[in-house]
Amino acid sequence: MQRRTLLTGFSALALLSACGSEPTKFKIYDGPPVTQIQIFKSKRIMYLFSGSTIVRQYEVGLGGNPVGPKRFEGDGKTPEGVYYIDRRNPNSAYHLSIGLNYPTPDQKAYAASFGKKAGGDIFIHGRADKDKGRGKDWTAGCIAVSDEEIEEIFAMVPLGTPIFIYP
Repeated sequence: MQRRTLLTGFSALALLSACGSEPTKFKIYDGPPVTQIQIFKSKRIMYLFSGSTIVRQYEVGLGGNPVGPKRFEGDGKTPEGVYYIDRRNPNSAYHLSIGLNYPTPDQKAYAASFGKKAGGDIFIHGRADKDKGRGKDWTAGCIAVSDEEIEEIFAMVPLGTPIFIYP
């Protein structure tokens, strides 16, 4: 009887172990805290900083019309300026994503003065194969990295992190 119980216990443990071996998109980061993000649109590069030290660097894809600041909904431009990470989406259609607090009140007012909307839902996100055949700059104004890279970024970047987006 004890042998059967022991065998059943080991079998259950083996099954549970197998379930835990499935890869997950949620990573753990235990390095230095990320204190800011800088993106240089013209170079298509993003840096994650801890203090004044670059801890990671990524090539990025931008909006389909990347030159110039985002002004209006649907213009295909990636915003420029200073923002903050204000939300996280673990169920993103683009694998994982972290959101920027775009638009600012001034950007909303500017767009409204032209009878338009400023747009919104600007994220740093993965690709989830949605960029197939679209070239390097393919988003509606977001910042795209590979799925593996957004897994790192999602783990590293806390809410409230400032993000500086330069031309």
